[in-house]
Amino acid sequence: MIPATNGWFIRRQQDPRQNGSGFSLILARHGRRLFVRRMLILVGIGFLHLMFIWSGDILLLYAIGGLLLTLFVGLKDKALLVTALLLILIPIGLDALTEFWGVDFAAPFYQQWWRVAEAQGINEDNFASWLRDADSYNEMFAFLLQGACERMWEFVEGHRLPKVVGLFILGYLIGKHRLYARLQELPLKRLFWPVLLFALPLSLLYAWSAVGGHPWGRTVHSLLYAVSVIPMASIYIIGICLVYLRHPHAEAFRWLAAPGRMALTNYISQSLIGIVLFYGLGFGLGTSFGLIHIELTALAVFLLQILLSRLWLRYFRFGPLEWLWRLLTYGRYFPIRKNCMTYSA
Repeated sequence: MIPATNGWFIRRQQDPRQNGSGFSLILARHGRRLFVRRMLILVGIGFLHLMFIWSGDILLLYAIGGLLLTLFVGLKDKALLVTALLLILIPIGLDALTEFWGVDFAAPFYQQWWRVAEAQGINEDNFASWLRDADSYNEMFAFLLQGACERMWEFVEGHRLPKVVGLFILGYLIGKHRLYARLQELPLKRLFWPVLLFALPLSLLYAWSAVGGHPWGRTVHSLLYAVSVIPMASIYIIGICLVYLRHPHAEAFRWLAAPGRMALTNYISQSLIGIVLFYGLGFGLGTSFGLIHIELTALAVFLLQILLSRLWLRYFRFGPLEWLWRLLTYGRYFPIRKNCMTYSA
């Protein structure tokens, strides 16, 4: 039910200080209180983004996951690993309850979504084309109101929160033991092929299940997610680490680091670019682009953001939204220009 105008760009950039690994860094330097303040500010940013710019916001979920992560800081490593595993596997049990016992956790959210949609005049017939045809912000905001309800339904339906918190705990462990700074000590080469041979066939099965409408049922589909998507993501990470170990001074890493340092700014700006390109407020291309066009557009936007991020960081210490987030988090002023006196943080 998500129109092309809402799902046009796959968000791949992460601010390292809003995941588990970054949490360990902030905890070591500033303690839990500052991190909680940082996440509460992110809750506000995510809420504003969800309600006024794009219904596909992920920041709100990440911020809530970050706040929940603080509950597990005192656990020992083994307990953290077990907790992460349980959180990642919990959705399988929840889907089993829905499939075999009829317990539908998401039903109230689904009903509320369509109540709000119908109140705005949005229905099955005009849902996919509403944003393309919207030529005023009021019409766009009407879609965003029901879109926020839809997003809450998606989070509950997909059991997103336990998955996110589980992965944040794993990230916290990585940061706690500084594994990112000890890549040479890790058995990355020995892990790569076994994990790939395990994850790739299961990922293909998961993709087939997703495209085929879960022919083996939602419980099996959820199980396939846990045993394929997460191991496959680790393969991407291991692969990048191996390339880095072999070519640590490659210029490509310098270029890719720039948009990563401005992840929040780039994330929000992608939403604004999507409005200009695909909504009726802009060029109204939302329902005229096929999948190939969407992918090429995403690539072009990301390449542009790499160039702009490099240019911006030549003169400034932070991205504009990263700078604002830092000011609100620490409650004091930081110069943004590189030629200004700096303060430690």
